[in-house]
Amino acid sequence: MTRMQNLYKLASGSYQALLALEESVAGSGVPQSTLELVRLRVSQINGCGFCVDMHARDAKRAGESDERLWSVAAWRESPYYTDEERAALALAEAATRLSDNPDGVPDAVWDAAADHFGEQELAGLLMAIAAINAWNRLNVTTRRQAGA
Repeated sequence: MTRMQNLYKLASGSYQALLALEESVAGSGVPQSTLELVRLRVSQINGCGFCVDMHARDAKRAGESDERLWSVAAWRESPYYTDEERAALALAEAATRLSDNPDGVPDAVWDAAADHFGEQELAGLLMAIAAINAWNRLNVTTRRQAGA
């Protein structure tokens, strides 16, 4: 059961700020398909059913194949992703699971992302990762239900 029905109304200024962040990310030069895969994977890691549902649907509407959506949780073992997408997914996982590594994001992960994305795109990718982690934490904490 959802704990708060009106979180985004009660904190409307903060909600608008997160939406503005998402708008900025959309113009960062990172391909929309990569952003949706990152959002989906981070939401899986964080156990956010609402965001998993939403971003899988958004990615599907944007033309993403079923195979890529089904296998994003196992992207390392799946043949469906480009080297650029793999670098973005690795960065998203490392930045989401900071406590799993005493050095935070490993240099190898950062370097791989920097090999595939320019600084402007890296900035957008980092902001997208931060944003989806924020959305996940809000929705998981309030138990926002998928499809709501």
